[in-house]
Amino acid sequence: MSAGGKRPAFDPRDPLGIDAEFTAEQLAIRDSVRALCRDHVQPHVAEWYERGEFPQARELARELGKLGVLGMHLEGYGCAGLSAVDYGIACEELEACDSGLRSLVSVQGSLAMFAIWRWGSEEHKQHWLPQMAAGEAIGCFGLTEPDHGSDPSSMLTNARRDGSDWVLNGRKMWITNGSIASVAVVWAKTDEGVRGFVVPTDTPGFSAPEIKHKLSLRASVTSELVLDDVRLPADAVLPEVTGLRGPLSCLNEARYGIVWGAVGAGRSCLEAALDYATTREQFGRPIGGFQLTQGKLADMAVRVQNGRLLALHLGKLKDAGKLIPQQVSFGKLDNVRGAMEVARTARTILGANGISLEYPVIRHMTNLESVLTYEGTGEMHALTIGQALTGLNAFRG
Repeated sequence: MSAGGKRPAFDPRDPLGIDAEFTAEQLAIRDSVRALCRDHVQPHVAEWYERGEFPQARELARELGKLGVLGMHLEGYGCAGLSAVDYGIACEELEACDSGLRSLVSVQGSLAMFAIWRWGSEEHKQHWLPQMAAGEAIGCFGLTEPDHGSDPSSMLTNARRDGSDWVLNGRKMWITNGSIASVAVVWAKTDEGVRGFVVPTDTPGFSAPEIKHKLSLRASVTSELVLDDVRLPADAVLPEVTGLRGPLSCLNEARYGIVWGAVGAGRSCLEAALDYATTREQFGRPIGGFQLTQGKLADMAVRVQNGRLLALHLGKLKDAGKLIPQQVSFGKLDNVRGAMEVARTARTILGANGISLEYPVIRHMTNLESVLTYEGTGEMHALTIGQALTGLNAFRG
């Protein structure tokens, strides 16, 4: 633009003009996912959260399937085959609505579906992926155990051969979608190393009691998986991988979605705080007119926009086939941490109203406590980055 040209106006909702980096098709994806959230989730999510229930999960899965969101970054088998940036845009909108909704989609597409798509047999793919892409079948992913979260190499769940069958025994914990899933991808130790198994949830010996008394991700189905002599045929095993490379590759896919999703949660809190600050009056004027409040809003806007830029950069790297796990850890660590800072600052702007479910802030605040921990705790991602920086492994003493 020439020096005398007309400059665009400052947009408080997009202060760095990042939307201009997206194609018309990508903006249409954003608007479609935003509309689904507005029409099907936002009117109810505060009540679901208060009750600690997600009663519409199956119905929402079918709506998400119609929209093409489930496994949207995978190719073939009924999946949309869209780009990593496309998927990230969807994750941002889903988590701006609620982290539990984005978790449903992440576990379905980036964990359960990706595991089958990347490591499964052709029979696994043909049978499960079209159903899952349509939202007709829901999947879950069993890796974390009651006593082994950040150290999956110490898992106790095991699978032994019995003739031509496999027999699985063990427990998995904190499993999103577990109680509503039709299929579970379960990782277990075998004599050959860690293997993944495709487990229909109606198999005898399999159960998934729902975990109650959560104060985070309350509008989400979280379960324990119990495997008591679960007998599976020989072809239930994922044939293309042995060892932790399998589950860790899936976690990396899910972490990428979190990089974008955390931006959505932070953005939602910022928007709530901005709307509140410009309408709430104290001492004869809107509180947004006070310097301390404006300083908070400026810091929050900078944090959210930095997070969007980081997510977009990683998305472009992923689409170019150049994204590495350490970079995903960088994004997950900083964007979740940033979203938590934004949520807590927004809570102070809303004052007492900040703890009310009439506003989304306290719901995002508590949800982000779970997002910080799952798919790798902040400590694990910090150590991953530290090892990449120094060349020294600090995971074990």
